[in-house]
Amino acid sequence: MAWLIAMFSAISMSAVDLPDGVKVGDPAPDFNIRNIDNKRISLSTFKEAKGIILVFTCNSCPFSKKYEDRIINLHTKYAGKGWPVLAVNSNDSTISEEDSFSAMQMLASEHGYKFPYGLDETQTMAMKYGARRTPHVFLIQINNSKFTVTYIGAIDDNANDPSKVETRFVENAIDNMIKGEPVEPSITKAIGCTIKWRNH
Repeated sequence: MAWLIAMFSAISMSAVDLPDGVKVGDPAPDFNIRNIDNKRISLSTFKEAKGIILVFTCNSCPFSKKYEDRIINLHTKYAGKGWPVLAVNSNDSTISEEDSFSAMQMLASEHGYKFPYGLDETQTMAMKYGARRTPHVFLIQINNSKFTVTYIGAIDDNANDPSKVETRFVENAIDNMIKGEPVEPSITKAIGCTIKWRNH
């Protein structure tokens, strides 16, 4: 029964109530969130990078768990090319206790995260970007100190089985940007759990 109550609490803010968020080509909204090392993270944290692989994710969602190794691999593959991962948890931990700040710290330590994992405590960041699910990716290209959203959606086309992935949307998008080519597709459907919204 507790899980049922939590589910209805989580959807109390309907999709109709949520702002639309960014579109491809829009400036990336700035933010100020707490990383698991208790330092603050904002766009300026990444000013020396070429881009950011922003992934809204969490501890609790089965889809986030399925994608965790792939998120780690994205950072391993692209951080050295100037495209680090920024993982962000926007879930309300009063609804999902597994998504508390201390649980985030524990998970990152256990799995050896080499990238920031920030807590969007007020859920403002998720609302500004229009994040709806976990995981939900927003690629941000950095050019002449301008932060521009260049891709929104899924990591790839098979959440359940990484060995059966046919199209690696995020990797293809970054590879194209590195080569100066258009990102196609620039929007895909994010598959995952809905973000657990706080009652407002």
